[in-house]
Amino acid sequence: MSQAINQVIPEGYKQTEIGIIPSEWSISQLGELVVITSGESPSKFDFISEGVPYFKVEQLNNGNVYAEETEYRIKTKKTIPAGSIIFPKRGASILLNKIRMLKKDSFMDTNLMTLTCLPNLLDNMFLYNILIYQGLDKVADTTSIPQINNKHIIPFIIPIPVKAEQTAIANALSDVDALLSELEQLIAKKQAIKTATMQQLLTGKTRLPQFAFYSDTNSPEGAVESKSKGIKPSELGEIPEDWEVTTIDNVISDLRGGAPFKPSDFTKSGIKVLPKGGVVKGGVLKVLEKDQQFCSKIWSSKYSKNCADSRYTIVVLRDLVPSGPSIGLMVSIPTDDKYVLAQGVYGFIAENEETSRYLIQYSNTKEYRRAANEIMVGSTQVHITNGAFKSLKIPFPPKTERGLIATILSDMDNEIQTLEQRLSKTRQIKQGMMQELLTGKTRLPFDKDTRSEVSV
Repeated sequence: MSQAINQVIPEGYKQTEIGIIPSEWSISQLGELVVITSGESPSKFDFISEGVPYFKVEQLNNGNVYAEETEYRIKTKKTIPAGSIIFPKRGASILLNKIRMLKKDSFMDTNLMTLTCLPNLLDNMFLYNILIYQGLDKVADTTSIPQINNKHIIPFIIPIPVKAEQTAIANALSDVDALLSELEQLIAKKQAIKTATMQQLLTGKTRLPQFAFYSDTNSPEGAVESKSKGIKPSELGEIPEDWEVTTIDNVISDLRGGAPFKPSDFTKSGIKVLPKGGVVKGGVLKVLEKDQQFCSKIWSSKYSKNCADSRYTIVVLRDLVPSGPSIGLMVSIPTDDKYVLAQGVYGFIAENEETSRYLIQYSNTKEYRRAANEIMVGSTQVHITNGAFKSLKIPFPPKTERGLIATILSDMDNEIQTLEQRLSKTRQIKQGMMQELLTGKTRLPFDKDTRSEVSV
């Protein structure tokens, strides 16, 4: 005979069908608080250069709170007021929680719907955060193709504080959203600066001052800056006259590929497996703890020729995605861990540290990315052969300049990674705040004189 466990309800709270909430809060079906509108097909409109913003699902891809950027404009009297919540009503986009607020009066296509809050009943930003916190998948029918219709929205129950408390909660979460937006913009700016710097330094179009001139060692005052270094033609285009073009094969050794893993070869602990997904921009291997796979020591010993450690530079030479977004991309291993390389991942030892760090940075240039994509073969599974990879030609500055260029760019990567870690931490903070504030576990001060303004 089982015995039910009674949940202790704190003083000042009550049990409802959606959980424990403050006694002063109520619950309501969402359909009683909003006006629901579905979009219309673009075939009904003529697109014009000036007019009402018209949104499609792809315009909700950015991570901002507001939907404000769209290339489409229409002439119509059917508009949805600014502040309304807009989100996909069918397809996989529902599972991605693409929820935004309209920045301006707008309209949308048939794959989108909007919720316009009724005045004095529901705060727009409060509802936005409720939906973000709950997730559209909690509203949608996900038994086959995910979809949301009026029949899903109308009965969906949400907690309702009085309007003033809704606004206080919304303002607190909006402050965090503003910080997230600032961090995202700063990261984008830093990435743009890094990309521009990389394109200049790694092609020799801009030289660091200490390498831009020949030194006059015959001067009685010692070495002084004198003649500016020029450029010369090469098979890769114009490069500085003291640079050289060489193949990757000339500066690396011990190129080794991935082991032939089967699903049954993976274990819960042991030797780490290095996957393609860990090779990303930024120059350093990134594998999330939750995604880390392992194999046994015995298995790794059997495939010792497919193992790598921090001496190796890692490169992707095989991808399941036809466009090959990671093909040729290189990173270093940041720890002393030993890894077994997964299929598609290769490791090599560069002639020196300066060369390794320089190659890692150069693998992100548009010139290298273009060259890597030109030599990859295959249709569904694409790859670069060992021979083709080794034959890739790279412009190389002298060793000292090579190392300093890599250091400058690596420092920029580290700054971006620090900002990204701060962004991730801030997102976690917001998630925690939503869990506390939107359930009433933590209360915010608000104007109590307005408590009686709403009765739902």
